[in-house]
Amino acid sequence: MPTKNKPSKKAPPKPQQPALTAIVARIESIRDTLGATGQRIADFIAQHPQEVMHMSVSEVAERTGASEGSVVGLCKTLGATGFQQLKIVLAQETVRPVQMIHEDLEPNDNAAAVVRKIFQSNVQTLHDTQSTLDVGALERAVRILKKAKRIEIYGIGSAATIAEDAHYRMLRIGLNAKAVIDSHMQVISAALTGPDVAVLTISHSGSTHETVTATRLAKEAGAHTICITNFGKSPIQAFSDVVLLTMARETQFRTEAMTSRLAQLAIIDVLIACLALSDYDRAVKTIRHTFDVLSLKRY
Repeated sequence: MPTKNKPSKKAPPKPQQPALTAIVARIESIRDTLGATGQRIADFIAQHPQEVMHMSVSEVAERTGASEGSVVGLCKTLGATGFQQLKIVLAQETVRPVQMIHEDLEPNDNAAAVVRKIFQSNVQTLHDTQSTLDVGALERAVRILKKAKRIEIYGIGSAATIAEDAHYRMLRIGLNAKAVIDSHMQVISAALTGPDVAVLTISHSGSTHETVTATRLAKEAGAHTICITNFGKSPIQAFSDVVLLTMARETQFRTEAMTSRLAQLAIIDVLIACLALSDYDRAVKTIRHTFDVLSLKRY
């Protein structure tokens, strides 16, 4: 009798690697600023996120040769209220079907690979920034900007174009704003601010000497200071009343790349939208008026 063909057994699916979470992206951003103990704890969390989700703080401390206080301290440095919240965030992020990719460009990459890597990295930056952004801090920033009689916007280098965009967007909704992108003008502007002025500084690194100095001078003059900067410790945060954090990972070929600017622009968009909604009728009237004026520039 002819033998029946037995159905071939399918090979078991390969286990998928756990997705890179926002927590792990934060660890990458600040790892070099941590001490030896902090780095051990951070590396353990980054390498074993799914395991950490089911562990106690004591177990993590034992596995990393650290104290429970050091584990909790790292969790707070990463933006969590404690170890329990960090586990919740890890659980939420690990099961989310989002491909977390921050790939660097390679010399032999073709155009299709470049498109894929850059677009995926940009999408991921927006996702990570959304998960990092403190809504309470955003609301405080909106109140400061709305109350201010004048808004000064500082940015140097690649942040200068973001400062100018924020200036344009604020003018469109009727705010008295000015972008200052020259370092000498920034320190003069900052020295002449006061309690009725809000200063919005945009700096990816938070360590640019010129913008840190201008923000410090504005703070000392009594101005209310807001900073948009990347996640991690940076000098500018010491002089900022409100810090709005982005989560953009720059890679070898993409320093000063679009990822950081996309995240900054997204936060500017949110600020403008919230400011417009807080005084809706006035904002709509101003937008219509400026639209009519701009229509004179069109054929």
